[in-house]
Amino acid sequence: MNKQVRLAARPDGLPKDTDWSFDASPVPEPGPGQVLVRISHVSLDPAMRAWMNEGATYIDDVKVGDVMRAGAVGRVVRSNAPDLAEGDAVRGVLGVQEYAVAGANELDRLDTTLAPIERYLGVLGWPGMTAYFGLLEIGKPNEGDSVVVSGAAGAVGSITGQIAKIKGCHVVGIAGGTEKCSYLVDELGFDGAIDYKTENIRNRLSELCPRGVDVFFDNVGGEILDAVLSRIAMKARVVISGAISQYNSARFRGPNNYMALLTQRARMEGFVVFDYARDYPHAAEQIVQWIAEGKIKAKEHVVKGIESFPSAFLRLFSGEKLGKLILEV
Repeated sequence: MNKQVRLAARPDGLPKDTDWSFDASPVPEPGPGQVLVRISHVSLDPAMRAWMNEGATYIDDVKVGDVMRAGAVGRVVRSNAPDLAEGDAVRGVLGVQEYAVAGANELDRLDTTLAPIERYLGVLGWPGMTAYFGLLEIGKPNEGDSVVVSGAAGAVGSITGQIAKIKGCHVVGIAGGTEKCSYLVDELGFDGAIDYKTENIRNRLSELCPRGVDVFFDNVGGEILDAVLSRIAMKARVVISGAISQYNSARFRGPNNYMALLTQRARMEGFVVFDYARDYPHAAEQIVQWIAEGKIKAKEHVVKGIESFPSAFLRLFSGEKLGKLILEV
């Protein structure tokens, strides 16, 4: 039997246990050109909360009763596709379940000699690609720029800051708690960190980025976005990667002081990582090289058991994790 997690109801605010249902159905059979994948790890991402709301955004919403959409990795256990064999490690949008059928063209074959399979959900998956393309293609940092990253101890933010350091930037991370801030500076090499729970962000930015913020990579939105906008430099680039502070709100809150973009001749731009899918292999190759050279460190926070999904998912919003949050099925 195939254990599955389904969306039982549209959440109002933070998802509750009753918003999910657990199901077991017969393991499906792959059709022509398809494979059966035994899922080993599921990616838990903030974007999943937006997919639970009714109405499409950049991607269709998850319907009530459907298996919860999620990126996942696993191994092929049955193949009707010439390009994939039993035992191959693969990645795709496979959902929160133990088994999934997918077409060969919907999957990426993974080289687990380069990295553990779960790492292809983190630094070598959507979070790493988001950091790479969001910073380099949208933020366009120059050597010596001051780069500020919100949600800096998370899967995307931690990689963003390290890539900015590789590019010769002065990097400041915003995170919650002394442990996370120490991790950014002591382990990842950030030049400074701001604890948004106990420190005044505007005042600390004046100290850490006295010439202003040239690039702001925002994963959080809300009050933190407002605070950083008050300290942007001339011609600054504000990269909108996400807004996790707003995903559980009935109404999104936009920036109050967006006129700073006008006075500082700055640019704010959002992006969706799927737009760069064609270039993922090149980015992954570069990130693997940086890891081998010791320039990037990756961390996965793994929670075990498909039954743990509801509580594990909430860690995205409580901050009770460090690095990439993954569910080991």
